[in-house]
Amino acid sequence: MDIEFARTFIKIVDTGSFTAAARNLHLTQTAVSRRIRSLEEYMGCQLIIRNKSGATLTPSGKRFLRYAVNMVQTMEHARHDIGFAPVYDTALTVGGRFGLWDGLLLRWLERLSVEQPNMQIKAESGIEEGLMQNLIDGRLDIGIMYTPQHRPTLKVDWLLDEELILVSTQKIALELANPNTYVHVNWGPEFLSQLTAILPELSSPRITVGIGWLGLQYILSMGGSGYFPRRLVRELINQGRLFPVDSAPSFQLPAYVVYPKSSDNELIELVVNILHDVVTQIK
Repeated sequence: MDIEFARTFIKIVDTGSFTAAARNLHLTQTAVSRRIRSLEEYMGCQLIIRNKSGATLTPSGKRFLRYAVNMVQTMEHARHDIGFAPVYDTALTVGGRFGLWDGLLLRWLERLSVEQPNMQIKAESGIEEGLMQNLIDGRLDIGIMYTPQHRPTLKVDWLLDEELILVSTQKIALELANPNTYVHVNWGPEFLSQLTAILPELSSPRITVGIGWLGLQYILSMGGSGYFPRRLVRELINQGRLFPVDSAPSFQLPAYVVYPKSSDNELIELVVNILHDVVTQIK
């Protein structure tokens, strides 16, 4: 059976329709339908019911889903192992939100390098959409992000609550915060929703950035203010380069670790436990 049939099946389950799956896979709907028809002929049963509301799995389709996920993940792991140097026993691909690498995931990577010397690690950065897609496709073993999407094949565990605080390059009170010099970091829709409700004057800034590091470097260079995780700005506050804005509210931003519910990689649980231990030490 062509492994792409399994990939297509998983994509339909993930997106909920043949149309969306075709768009994501850059295929025609006819090609997607042909793949599913061939897959069903090979399995000898109907796997998906196509209807006006999208696509629904049959009982057989629900049972086949975990096998499809395992097949795709096995192929990806095989591809990784073949490309890795033979001196390593195993391999792991991890990915994290840009803002989580600084001061957190980097320490995790350091721990893994010391405690798992026979494991080759590929580390990636990205935003939620790309990280989730790589997890679904089996290209990523573990993803750490702020706003994951729940998928039937993935496990989502709470990791920590970031505290976002408003800091400025000058000592100011909240009422003196200038919206024109406020730099908005895209910490996700939950943060924007809270900010809009409490501080609407800061919800439509002149400058918006997608990476916390970029926003931080900008205000350090040009002056201004922005919301950042306390752990990222603690040392800069101690150095007197940044100042907490008096009376400004703080916001909680939960972070999660996401990984396959069923995986043949025995190290995933161990590596996730090490990550939790690193978070505990940082706290």
